[in-house]
This record gives sequence, C-alpha cells and structure tokens, in this order.
Amino acid sequence: MSGEERQRPRAFRLDDAKVLVSDGDPAAAADFRKSGGVVIQNAPDAFAPDDEPTEPKTDEQAVEIAQKRGLLKRALFTWGGLFWSALGGLVSLGFSVWTARVVDDLFERSQALGWIGVALAGVLLVAILGLLARESRAILRQRRIAHLHVALADARANDDRGAARKGVGDLIAIYAARPETARARKLVEDLTREIVDAPDLLDIAERNLMKPLDDEARREIAVAAKRVSMVTALSPRALIDVAFVAAQAVRLLRRISEVYGGRPGFFGFLRLARSVGAHLAITGGMAIGDTLVQQVLGHGIAARLSAKLGEGVLNGMLTTRIGLSAMAVCRPMPFVTENQPGVKDVAPFLFGGDKS
Repeated sequence: MSGEERQRPRAFRLDDAKVLVSDGDPAAAADFRKSGGVVIQNAPDAFAPDDEPTEPKTDEQAVEIAQKRGLLKRALFTWGGLFWSALGGLVSLGFSVWTARVVDDLFERSQALGWIGVALAGVLLVAILGLLARESRAILRQRRIAHLHVALADARANDDRGAARKGVGDLIAIYAARPETARARKLVEDLTREIVDAPDLLDIAERNLMKPLDDEARREIAVAAKRVSMVTALSPRALIDVAFVAAQAVRLLRRISEVYGGRPGFFGFLRLARSVGAHLAITGGMAIGDTLVQQVLGHGIAARLSAKLGEGVLNGMLTTRIGLSAMAVCRPMPFVTENQPGVKDVAPFLFGGDKS
C-alpha cells in the first residue's frame, strides 16, 4: 500500500542475534531497527501488576470481595454513616426530651403517676440497651464467621496445619450450642488431633459439619423459590408480586444466616444484604445467566405457558440466585469437597424437571 511492499507474517527465534525483545525502551528499539534487526515488544509487560484487572478470577475471590463490602466493611468515615449517625442522634435527643416532659407532666398530676412514668422510662432504657447489645453481638458473630471463612481459605491455600486446626476449632465452637451437630463435632474434634495434613482436615470438617447445613440451606431456598413462583403466577396485581418477592428475600437471607450460625438483627441484616447484593453484582447473578434462560426456553416454557407463569419462573430463579449468594457469603468455609450448587441444582422444578 502507498507504494510500499506489504509486510507478511514471519517467524523468528528469540535467541537470534538479529532479534531484540524490547522491554519498552524506544531509543534502543529504534537503533536496533536501523541496524537491520527485528524488534519484538515484550508482551508480558502489557500485563504489569499495576494494570492487573480487579475482577475476581474465582468464586472464592468473589465471595471474599462481597464480604469485605458488607459483613467485613469497616469505614471510619462515610457520608452515609455520618448522615444516619446524625439523624439517629437527633431522634434520640428529641425522644429523650419528649420522655422527660411526659414524666414532668405526670408528676404535676400525681406523685404516683410520676413514679410510674419514671419506672416505665427505666424499663424502656433497659430494653433499648438490650437491643443494642443484641445487635452488637449479632454483628460481631457475623464478622467472626466471615473472618473464619477467609482464614480457612488461607489455611488450605498455604497448607498451614496450625491455622487449619485453629480454624476448625473455631468452627466447632460456633455450632457448640446446636445438638444436631454434636456427633459431627465430636468426630471432627477427635480427628483434629490425629490428622496432620491441613487440606485433609478441612475436607473432613466440610463433609461432616457443612454438608448437613448446606442441605438445610438448599431446602430453604427451594421452598422460597416455590412460594415466589406460585404466588407470582396466581396473584392479580404486580404490586403483590413485588411485595411478596421482597418479603421472601428478606426471610430467606435471615434463615440462611441462621442456618450457618449467624443471627442478624436489623443492622446485621443490612450488612448481610449489602454483601449479598455485592456478590450478585460481581457474579452477574441479577442477570440470571444466558445458559439458564436458554434452558427455560429449551423446555418450551415461553411457548407453552402464560405470561404470568413465565414471570413466576423468572421470579423463582431470581429468588434462588439471592439464596445461593447468601449461602456463599454466610458459609463459614469455602466450597471445596462439596460442589457449589447452582440454580438448577436447588430448584429443578423451575426448569420442568422435578415437579415435587
């Protein structure tokens, strides 16, 4: 083109004296070309650590990123936190002033009514402190489970026997108050002193402690998906669909957190919801996935069923994805020996397979 001979692709040996693998120095590359040599740019430099993509490469990385954005988030200052702190302080101050005025009015009417008001205000204060203590314990418990998830993943990756034993001990302690785990806890505790290899110990803990909890969480997800799909198909108003799906999502997040040892209060639930939302965004869960849509279309649902039934199936799939994300975020250890379930594994009835 333009009178110049078109260059054809050629092969070169990298150890050839006439070939220079450039590390990014343009002056040296220009001089080498003038001497008749061939310059090849060093491709790995295009992927320097600073330019490394931030998207997670594995499911485990996605889970840990989601936990850091919600359950493990610790920001000293955010505008949202400042707003809610100021609003909460203002409401608390206004409520305190109102309570003091009510007690003063009661004392003006009668000494007995005044003391009754003081007693009720004291009970209210104790109840508020109790609620705050419960919220704090719930948040700390959720953080403990999230930290344990990361610690067990690191112990497996590094083949750290000491960290694995400590992590398994913490895992046993989390379920110490649950009688249904007594046999599994005793087995894992006995084997902890005998097994030397960290991955083997973690595999045994996952098979014995996590599998029954995984099965329970999967049942909760399946039940919620069935409810959502049926109500969506039968309800006459879209507003009812939205309200019911939201209510089932809230209930499902709480139940899965409880299955794995968390007991979220109001603020703990907000942290959990943030982590689940982050996991859905990272894994593309809200889009459900082209393969799942193809499976639905492949079963002829779009052609055979009414629009409301189709909406029921899609809402059921969305509820299932929310449950699976909650399962991944709340689980105290990563999926290794147990396969991480997918939508079709948990709710096959949405695809025209298992109708039970």
